[in-house]
Amino acid sequence: MKRYLSFALVLMLSLALYGQQTSNKPEREQWFMDMGFGMFIHWSMDSQVGAVISHSMAGASEDYLNRFINELPLTFNPKKFDPEEWAILAKLAGMKYVVFTSKHHSGFCMWDTKTTDFNIMNTPFRRDIMKEILDAFRKQGIAIGLYFSPEDFHYFHKNKIPIGRLQDPLHYPAKNPGLMAHDKAQLKELLTNYGKIDIFFFDGPEEGLKEYAWQLQPELVVTRGQMQTPEQNLPNKPVAGPWEACFTMGTDWQYKPTNDPHKSGTEIINMLIEIRAKGGNLLMNVGPKPDGEIQIEQEALLREIALWNLVNQEGIHNIRPWEITKERDIWFTKAKDKNTVYAFVPAGTAWKYGERKEFVFKTLEGNDQTKVSILGYASELVEYRPGYDAKIYTSSSPIGLVISAVNGHRLYTNNQWPNPVVLKIENVKYKPQVNAEGRKSNIDGAK
Repeated sequence: MKRYLSFALVLMLSLALYGQQTSNKPEREQWFMDMGFGMFIHWSMDSQVGAVISHSMAGASEDYLNRFINELPLTFNPKKFDPEEWAILAKLAGMKYVVFTSKHHSGFCMWDTKTTDFNIMNTPFRRDIMKEILDAFRKQGIAIGLYFSPEDFHYFHKNKIPIGRLQDPLHYPAKNPGLMAHDKAQLKELLTNYGKIDIFFFDGPEEGLKEYAWQLQPELVVTRGQMQTPEQNLPNKPVAGPWEACFTMGTDWQYKPTNDPHKSGTEIINMLIEIRAKGGNLLMNVGPKPDGEIQIEQEALLREIALWNLVNQEGIHNIRPWEITKERDIWFTKAKDKNTVYAFVPAGTAWKYGERKEFVFKTLEGNDQTKVSILGYASELVEYRPGYDAKIYTSSSPIGLVISAVNGHRLYTNNQWPNPVVLKIENVKYKPQVNAEGRKSNIDGAK
């Protein structure tokens, strides 16, 4: 590992010396932080058997590898594929960018490539599936990102290299000239034949490749390979600068037809809120079925998120972390260019429809110009309740900002919408807490 780090340092210094781009442009990272929420799509021809994407090749027997490489492409034919439906669903859910698996570790390319015959054009489908996806998402105004694996199990198999992940020096492009040339040829196709690509996710050793990608498209934002991209877990505290958390809805990235319990919509929404409060982006994964449809469980979850987004999108996009991430069980974000705080209040049984509730925010200091509203709700009427007072009352006090509000936005027929309500608090300041020793302290989840 020390030798690898030393090589990477030497390479980075050499590139800087010769004037090549060695990092994301700061303004593009700020743009990325504004996005907040993206759709990750893991899809390849081994979805037909519900296998973990690509990894079943690692350590496999020769007969298995031959079946995987030679037989699975012959039956991959997603006749129900409709990328416009995917893109519309992503837009409704508030996803501002997409990251599609152009080539996962197996080496199977989901685009019309001249670099290998192990690609989508040598299946019964025989169409450039990646191009159709990118075109559909661009049509909906969604920024385009590509996932790319520098490791290539098909290349390893052809060249008699043991198949695994970073277990052999030849798994690293920087130490394998043939693999480096192969990857660069593929990057050139991806970054010259498909228009502007906004985001690139290198899932593997990217040294020498990300610099080449920036050479082809300088505005590219490299996520994995350049910033923290935790999988299936969250940092305990805010992270400085841009970062991106990658999560599955179930237990796997690619389509898994059995033994795959899914998260609830509320869990995903709460995850999105926490990540944004900590300054990160959520890249939420879907794994399309081999016939081209998004499985019903994941579509249903995206539509639940879509309803919440229709109401509360203002608190998620174009925001930055507030002075503290949360107070008790209420998370905060702050508008990027305004003195406005968004407070995400648990609802469901914690704050029922039609119920008035009082909040004391000890870390918020109001003034005569402070204004409080509920995103998506006018706070005037509660349906079927004549004469019911639904107004918001606010007062500043020595103990903090006091808010009294009614949860009155009717979103479900049975009035049991379980997801957070968002208070928009304009013209407010941070009020540090002082402990018994006279020192400033913060409440739960402080920076």
